[in-house]
Amino acid sequence: MTGTLNKVMLIGHTGDDVKMHYFEGGGVIGRFPLATNETYTNKTTGERVNNTEWHNIVVRNKAAEICEKYLKKGDKVYIEGRIKTRKWQDDQGNERYSTEIQCTEFTFLTPKGESGPGAQPQNSPSATPESKPKNDSFANQSIAKDEEEDDLPF
Repeated sequence: MTGTLNKVMLIGHTGDDVKMHYFEGGGVIGRFPLATNETYTNKTTGERVNNTEWHNIVVRNKAAEICEKYLKKGDKVYIEGRIKTRKWQDDQGNERYSTEIQCTEFTFLTPKGESGPGAQPQNSPSATPESKPKNDSFANQSIAKDEEEDDLPF
């Protein structure tokens, strides 16, 4: 294969409300943490282990404004994007690195009325940065696929 691919798909819960950063010229960036969980049973001890991985999500412009309006802490969301690592210097002059997910598409998965405090979801539960609606939500596609497999006679 001659090409490369940088694509991330995550389903998780927001760890905080979207924090907005406005720039001269009208640009805007929204940032929020996203938690994904892994649960497994340790084979040697038989103990159930839960691991949480935190991801720094970055959305831009209109998508950031949509996320700020509808996403609240604890909401479940599907994120599609690419990994980006930034290098910067801290106050002591040390080189630091930050890995982020640059969001290109998202779908809100928290049902209407079950969102965080103060949220009032509208009829548009999914969007891309261009504000185009996506097809069915990822969760609904997975459920439908499982139901089809259950109907097989063998």
